[in-house]
Formats: sequence, C-alpha cells, structure tokens
Amino acid sequence: MDNYIGRMLDNRYEILEVIGMGGMAVVYKARCHRLNRLVAIKVLKDEYSQDAEFRRRFHAESQAVAMLSHPNIVSVYDVSHSSNSDYIVMELIEGITLKQYLEQKIQLGWREALHFATQIAKALEHAHSRGIIHRDIKPHNIMILKDGSVKVADFGIARITSAQSTLTREALGSVHYISPEQARGSRVDKRSDLYSLGVVMYEMLTGKPPFNGESPVAVAIQHINGTPIQPREMNPNIPEGLEQITMHAMCAAMDRRYESATDMLADLEEFRKDPNVVFDFSAPQPVSERTQVLKTVSDAALRRVVHEKKPARRQQAEPEPERRESDGSGRLAVVAGVIAVVLVVAGLFYFLYATFLKDLFTPTEEIPIPQLVGKRVEDVQGNEAYEDFKLEITYANDGAEAGLIISQDPLSGTPAKTGARIFAVASLGPAEVEEEPPQPVVMPNLVGDGVDSAREQLTAMNFTCQTNHENNDTVPAGNVISTEPTAGTTLQPGQIIILNVSDGPQERLSKVPSLRGLPIEKAKAKLVEAGFTAEPMVVGYDESDLEKDVVTFQSIDATVEVPADTVINLRLSEGPPEEPVEPVEPNMEEPDPEEPPGENDPDGTEPEEPEEPQLRSKTIFNIPLPQNRVTTTVSYSVDGVPQGVPTTYNTELGTIDLEVKGTGMQVVTVYFDGTNGYSETVDFGS
Repeated sequence: MDNYIGRMLDNRYEILEVIGMGGMAVVYKARCHRLNRLVAIKVLKDEYSQDAEFRRRFHAESQAVAMLSHPNIVSVYDVSHSSNSDYIVMELIEGITLKQYLEQKIQLGWREALHFATQIAKALEHAHSRGIIHRDIKPHNIMILKDGSVKVADFGIARITSAQSTLTREALGSVHYISPEQARGSRVDKRSDLYSLGVVMYEMLTGKPPFNGESPVAVAIQHINGTPIQPREMNPNIPEGLEQITMHAMCAAMDRRYESATDMLADLEEFRKDPNVVFDFSAPQPVSERTQVLKTVSDAALRRVVHEKKPARRQQAEPEPERRESDGSGRLAVVAGVIAVVLVVAGLFYFLYATFLKDLFTPTEEIPIPQLVGKRVEDVQGNEAYEDFKLEITYANDGAEAGLIISQDPLSGTPAKTGARIFAVASLGPAEVEEEPPQPVVMPNLVGDGVDSAREQLTAMNFTCQTNHENNDTVPAGNVISTEPTAGTTLQPGQIIILNVSDGPQERLSKVPSLRGLPIEKAKAKLVEAGFTAEPMVVGYDESDLEKDVVTFQSIDATVEVPADTVINLRLSEGPPEEPVEPVEPNMEEPDPEEPPGENDPDGTEPEEPEEPQLRSKTIFNIPLPQNRVTTTVSYSVDGVPQGVPTTYNTELGTIDLEVKGTGMQVVTVYFDGTNGYSETVDFGS
C-alpha cells in the first residue's frame, strides 16, 4: 500500500488515493480541509526528493508557474518545499488525457483536432507572454474535460526535467514530440513548444506521430534530419490549409516556424472561418546543422581520396610490369576507400559526441546564475559582477518602469558554466504597454454536477456565483438544475453566475385527523385515509371507562399538518374496571385453645406486609433532539414501561433535560415521535 495514503500534509491536505503516475512524480487525489475542496497533489518520487539541487529548482519553477491564470491551463494552488517532501497542489480535473482519448479513437476528425489545437495554442500564448516555456507538450500532458474543453498540465516541471539529459531520462513517448533543437541539446524558446504542438496535431489528424524508431536516439535523429510523410497522403480528408499549418509549425529550422503562438492562432482562426483557405509559406528552407556537418565530413573525405590517388597516376609513367601496376592501383583504391569511410564515421562520432555526450564526459565547474530581475539595465551592463556570463537583453511592452528587468532565463540560482548566456527581458515602460485583449471565456456545462464542484470550477475561472434553491422531483438534492447564463455562452469579466440548485422533491404534508375515542384499527385506517404512510405506534395504556384498545391519547393534535411519513404515538384504554368482588366475611371463631398461638408466627404476631419501594426522581441532562424535522414528540419508558405524558418540542432547542422517576438501577428509553432515539441506565437509589 502507498505510504502516503491517509497522510495529512502540512496539517491541511488529506491524501485519499493515487490517480496518476509519471516519470518523476506520483499524483494523488486529496481533500483540502481548510477550504473543504478536492484537489490533485503531485509529489516528487524518492529518487528526485533526495537531490537537494533538483528540489530547489522544482520549488522555484513551480512558484513561477503558480502565477499563470488561464482557462486552458491547470491551475496551481500551492507549492510546498519542506525537509520531508516536495509537492504541488493543483486543481482536480475530472477528465482524461488526450493520449487516452487518442487510444480510444485512434484518429480524430479535422474539426475536433482544430478545436483541441486552438485551445492548446491559447494556453501556450498565455504562458509565453509570461516568459514561461513548457518544453514538454505532448498528449500525455493535455487533459480533456467532460465539456470538451482542454487544459494543459505540467508547466514548469518540464523545465526541471530538461536540465537532465533528454534522451536518457525521458520516455520514448516524450521523444516523439521534442523539437530538433531539444534533440541536439541546443537552446530552446517558445518556438520549440509550437513544434511539439505541430507534432500533436499531426498525430490527431493521422492517428500516429510523424517519426518512430526502436530507441529514443533513433527517434531524435529523425526529428533532426528526417522528413515526415505529408498528412494528406495518409488521410485525404484533411483540408490542405490545416495540413499547411501543421507542417509549418513542424519545420526543422526554427526561423521557418511560426514566430509565436499568436501568429499560429491567427492562421487557425482564419482556417476555422474558411476551411478552403490555402496559405503561402514559401520561404527557402535552411539546411539543418546535422546535414551541414555530414556534408562537410563527406567533402573532406572526397578531397582526401583524390589527393591520395595522384601518386598512383604518376607511377603509371614508369616502366613497370603490367601485373604490378594493376595490383598497386587496386590496393591504393581500397586504402583510399577505407580512409574515406573512417573519416565519415569519425565525423559522425564527433557530431554525436559534441551534441549529446560531451556534457556527460567533460567535468565542468558550475556557478549559480545571478539575480537580474528587479535590476536596471544600466546597472547590469558592464558590471564586473556579471562578467562570468554573457548577457543578452531584449525589450518588451510591460507596465513596469522603463529599463527594469522583468524576467530572465535561466532563473537566478541555477548552476551554469562560465560564459553561459543569460537571456533577460527589460520593460519599455508603462507608456508603451499594450494591453493583451481578454480571452473569451465560455460558460461550462454544470447541469447535474454537485453544487460544491460547480462553485469550485467557477471560482477557478475567477467568477463569482450565487445559488438559488428550489424543489425538483428529478434532480437529486444538492445538484445543479440549471445555470444563468446557460452552457456555451461567452462570459464577461466579473460576470456573476447563478446556479439553480435542487432541494429534492417537495415534502408532502398531511393533516392529522382526530383519533381519540376510536378503536385502534379504525384509528389506523383513518390515518391512511388522511395520507399518512407510517403506522402509528402504541406507547402505553391508560385506565379508562372506554372500551379496551380505544385511543385515549395522540401525540400530535388534530388539524396539525406534518410530513406524511411522521409516526403518531397513541395510548390506548385498558378497558373498564371489573365488577367489585363481594368481600368474604372473616372467620370470627375463637381459636382452638389447644392450638398453640401464632403457629405461623413464633412471636404470636401477624407478619407485616413488605413496604413498596419509594419512587425517586432523576433528571437526564442534554438529551439531543433530532435535527431532520421541525418538531418532535418526546415520550419515555422505564424498564420498558411507558411513563409520563408525551410532550412536543421544537427541535431548534438542540437538547432538552428530562425528569424521570424510578427505583434502583433501571433503563430509561427516550422516544422521538414513537421511535427509540436515546437510552441511558439510571441509578435511582443513589
């Protein structure tokens, strides 16, 4: 059994069950006892939690991602960094991953693929505008909700894992979606996420990723140097414009791809409006680094072969036997060919070593990246404190003071080699700020959901909700009947959402009939006639002149309206008293003088009759009243014998004190509306 199940993290989050397992963390379903809501908690695995540097990066990156707020990004509520564990608290998503969805459907229609791709691109646009790159866009990290909306997960965590060797630590499933620059170990930027999005679109449209191989390295090499099959060759139903968008995002050369998610969204929107549109991406395709390295090595080998053959041609002029001339030329050709092959292999090995293996075999001393965010550009440039790094500063529209550095990559404290580049973004000042147009938010379908779940979802979307309660015969109590506005409506910022919540079927009331003086069977029939569904309960008998089993008392007076399932307590007549028996004349004869006096009593006196035990009163304090009804009639018995007169109380009192009478040790049972509700053993002798 998982040793986290049942634990309480930070005295707040109760771990309930495992709901997912990843390469570096385990995802649990948990309950936040402070806000009384269900959440998802991602806890680092033991092999990562033992690495102090990895834990520090994990905490720093997660804090940055927690600042993201977008309907297509899984919200991060909390990040914990302690001596015992490291975990992220996120919103709990009710849905499946895009990978699971693709496994079910194999291939998606182009309209559905367009719907999902647009939402993923919007999530990336928001993250990139905040300086955050995902680095691991793949179907496994994309959640599909019940209403068809999409949420992208694991922002920031991918950045931590990218510090490791991608081809040795990532699963084959991740390598299918990495960009060529990630496969080479080069610097990545927001265009790397767009390449991965293109691969996801390719798989949605065709049913499989563009490249496959027997090992992660084989797949990565194809990303660097391979050419995928055009999607329309595999599925002719794909519109040409959507194929163009997919392949443009998947260009191997970064400068041939979309510059930003905003540009890609613009083309997706244009295609959505006109599926017959055809785009023009006719710019020259640069040769990839790997292709140029192989070409250089091959040219060098060819020049070497030509150079080695020149002496052989000179030797042909000398008078040599024909056989020896032929043998010499053959050997020279073989040697030249071997040299060419060796040079090609050596060049390929050098490329692989420089790209993938150099960092593993070259020990280098690393120093932490300095803090640039919050400093001014003029204070950083030319400063000796930063001479160990190369600073590259760009500018962006932002509300901060002009010249103030607002973000950096890598983050401060990240270990790096001397001479490493730091990419910083500085503000152009408030006057240059261009407000980002608000993204349209669509009202989700909450009908049938629990009111708590619906309220949490709207709160996560930064909307305020109000609830109206009403009776409903079909929707269970506590579930949403309808919403205002309805599902699919575009919401405005700050709009108040109204949730109409069911209180269950309306409670049916029946008027209590008069039962006193009726035989018990007729009293029962009259209650059924009045609409009561519960049989009355006989709680005791009274001395009366009425016939036996005639009702002498009812716990709820006539004409009072109560729920139809209320139990009415009745007391019945014991019947009229029996005729008095004629007293027997006592025997007045003198006792036989010869009979010894007091034969039955040695003292000659009559035995005294035993005294009856004295009844004593006791008070039982704080008897809790039932809270599922407005009023309740309280009666009690002592050792099973009904006592006292039933009394009706308002349940808002909460508790009552009850005075009872008895002798010795006896069990007092208290009844609520004729039903056993409380028992206590009372010592009346103390």
